Amino acid sequence: MNLTERWQGQPIAIATMHHKEQVLGPAVERAWGLRPIVPPDFDTDRFGTFTRDRDRPGDQRATARTKALAALEATGAAIALASEGSFGPHPALPLAAVNYELVLLLDRTSGLELVGEALSWETNYRQATLRDWDAVDRFAQQVGFPDHGLVVSLGNPAEGQAVVKGVRDPMLLQDLAMDYLARSPDGTLWLETDMRAMHNPKRMQVIAQAMDNLLEKAQSACPSCDWPGFWITQRLPGLPCEACGWPTALVRVHRWTCDHCGHQRSEDFPQGQTADPAHCPACNP
Repeated sequence: MNLTERWQGQPIAIATMHHKEQVLGPAVERAWGLRPIVPPDFDTDRFGTFTRDRDRPGDQRATARTKALAALEATGAAIALASEGSFGPHPALPLAAVNYELVLLLDRTSGLELVGEALSWETNYRQATLRDWDAVDRFAQQVGFPDHGLVVSLGNPAEGQAVVKGVRDPMLLQDLAMDYLARSPDGTLWLETDMRAMHNPKRMQVIAQAMDNLLEKAQSACPSCDWPGFWITQRLPGLPCEACGWPTALVRVHRWTCDHCGHQRSEDFPQGQTADPAHCPACNP
């Protein structure tokens, strides 16, 4: 399927209210000649907020798909693009925060759905309960304020506390902090990084990386049916140790799958025939 021939000149609805079209729009224009449009008055907060006062309607991919469908409905376009991000501890290193971004492209006419992903350690995601202005100022400096925005509240927004989002003015931050500290029953305030894309350049960069991954997948066609998005769906461990032959946790097989026809292909030893003994549980128990 030649996507450029299929899509050239068509509109693509970008499901955002947080200026993600700044990185997503140029990418689809360059790749396929699509014409980016943003639905007017499109409220993506109804699909969940980073301040946790509104939950997602589903998991990350399902929420991105719901956004894309809503953008199609709002614009009448046949193609839509949506993204959804998450922040939290890395599965292997719980004390380290990571940013996982997913970008989903949906073509209503053909039924094609492409997904790009990016996982990055480069995030300033952080939350804290603070007791004085010096602590607020230190927090702000550590997370890249004022280039990166802040959320200020009397308490955790997930508990129903009112919040001020998108704080990027130093005088406003100081005024809010002093006011909230004076009014707070326990003399504290809640401060967190604003993770919405237009207030978080670090996150915007990861969204761009996820879009790059989507473009790469789109160029990988299934050898059986020529459907775009033929990609690795499983990474099976067991690469043998170079010294003793014992299976390690390193990847031995990549399994590629087509979402359209189900065709699969296995690629043995994608990263070499053997593993360094340093990774071997027998040589290094």
